[in-house]
Amino acid sequence: MATATPLVRMYVTHGRGSLDLIRFTHTKGCMMTNNSNNLHQALTDVSASSAGGAPFLIAYGLTFLITAILSFFLPKPIVALVALFQGSVALPLALWLERRLGTRPMAPDNPLRSLSGQMAVSQVLALPALIVAYSLNPGAVPVVLASLGGVHFLPYAWLHRTRVYIGFAIATSLGAFLLQLLLGSEAFSYILLYMAMAYGITAPLVYKHAKSLTAVEVM
Repeated sequence: MATATPLVRMYVTHGRGSLDLIRFTHTKGCMMTNNSNNLHQALTDVSASSAGGAPFLIAYGLTFLITAILSFFLPKPIVALVALFQGSVALPLALWLERRLGTRPMAPDNPLRSLSGQMAVSQVLALPALIVAYSLNPGAVPVVLASLGGVHFLPYAWLHRTRVYIGFAIATSLGAFLLQLLLGSEAFSYILLYMAMAYGITAPLVYKHAKSLTAVEVM
């Protein structure tokens, strides 16, 4: 006589309730797998459409570089104001670059569509704190911007599934803070240059990662 399978033995021993439990567990497992796959696809879609966030790093890195150069020729309070509002130039540039570097538009029904948009513009809410910092000490604006940038970009490590953003966020925030401690009032221009460099180095890394995610999906 053939040996009964574990499923049959459990049904014979414990009755129909056990079979219902097995079916429920199997269904629940399939639902969890499907949800995981859906999240994976949604995240890949976000990275593909935004080029992994590289357009924002390129745009803000460029405006930080321009601001840093201006700081060697203009009074510090004026340059601090430029640094405060450089996002008004960087954001439209970033959105323009995103349309050209992204491999495809984000799906309208992507469940992460709103979240990714909110994350992209969340730094605007830090403007009141920056204005307070400027009113107290214009020279502190770059180090505050660097810290806010680190806070802003850290969650992108989850959104784009790369540790590059973790290293970038930590290096930007702590590196600027260290420069402030070491150079004091002379740190203003060098922090802006440091931020431009950090953004510029990170941009191609996250762009390459986003391209690799899209390539794996196609395969």
